[in-house]
Amino acid sequence: MKSFTDAFSSMPLIAILRGLTPDSALEVIGGLIDTGFSIIEVPLNSPDPLSSIRLAADAFGDKALIGAGTVLSEDAVRQVRNAGGRVIVSPNLSAKVAVAASELDLDYIPGVATPSEAFTALDLGAIGLKLFPAELISPAALKAMTAVLPRGTPLIPVGGITTDNLDAYLDAGADGFGLGSALFKPQMPTSDVIARASKFVDAIDAHRQGN
Repeated sequence: MKSFTDAFSSMPLIAILRGLTPDSALEVIGGLIDTGFSIIEVPLNSPDPLSSIRLAADAFGDKALIGAGTVLSEDAVRQVRNAGGRVIVSPNLSAKVAVAASELDLDYIPGVATPSEAFTALDLGAIGLKLFPAELISPAALKAMTAVLPRGTPLIPVGGITTDNLDAYLDAGADGFGLGSALFKPQMPTSDVIARASKFVDAIDAHRQGN
């Protein structure tokens, strides 16, 4: 069973599978894991998300971290834990969600957009910071934030990330990315998802080789 640190270090890409359905969960997630992904997020506003999380955790829990996104309440945290999820991702920062995740020994990654939110999130035990929406947080803004945040804090831009702007964010200090519609859309053939995933993995590998 991988820790978040190990999983994120091996491949710093989080697959955000908004709209995933249980009947396609194993095929899509299995394909992503084979491509190199090791952190999978199923947003709770997907169809029957807890079933998808449970299926994935049972099948791939020894290979990848399976978790939930769009987690907005303490009750949702408990439901994700009961389904086998180990990562709690939110679009916002919530003290109640942070405490619930900590009590259940789950990794918490809240959405933040300012240094004030970032420091509060770290005080509440966040293991990483989801910089969201990245469309409003330029590489220059991210670089400015790295000057004041504790060194080693995983900074994870989410929203509008493509293989074309990935390098600019990495050069500015990003540690990895959450990938949504640029990676997966409902009804997309799994082969297309895997092709997109491969391009992102190749982009990460190319950046590492060049630095």
